[in-house]
Amino acid sequence: MSAEMVAPAWMHAQITAEEYDSWSEEQCAGIEIVDGMVVVSPSASKRHNRLARILANTLDQAGDTTWNADTDFDVRLQDVPLTNRRPDVVVYRADSIDVSPTRPEHVLLVVEVVSPGSETTDRVVKVDQYAKAGIPFYWRVEQAATGLPLVYTYLLDPATRQYREGEVFTGAIKTTVPFPVEADLTGA
Repeated sequence: MSAEMVAPAWMHAQITAEEYDSWSEEQCAGIEIVDGMVVVSPSASKRHNRLARILANTLDQAGDTTWNADTDFDVRLQDVPLTNRRPDVVVYRADSIDVSPTRPEHVLLVVEVVSPGSETTDRVVKVDQYAKAGIPFYWRVEQAATGLPLVYTYLLDPATRQYREGEVFTGAIKTTVPFPVEADLTGA
């Protein structure tokens, strides 16, 4: 007797924003929606989660009372076809804390920590989607073979809706944009 995996019907058809909004938090955990299709994300490593948490905590403390930083929630990039991304860290307007869904106009900065299997998505696809959505800053964290994280920073050019490369930090961050931030990632 052979066992066959049967994928749920929602994995074979586009879903709408209304359908997605009716799902529970548990149903939405660990997935993103791209062009209306569910994309399952593998569980992140402890190192990945630690880097994201350190950055979220640092950014939360560095951004004055007008900005919050957090992890593990959707940013609705577009309604039709539905595209929700779940960045590793999001810096968003504090006055939008109870607004759902979080939209690009609420967001100042998104951070993606690259993991095995997410390289192309984080380096090419998401950077393009976030820029086209108008998110002003994007940081990509690479977990280098040296053990020291590399942080690549990008700044949106509003005229072209493309990111310009900013500074690259190895192990520690010390920057003034989008606001003064210092973080030591050498122990992460």
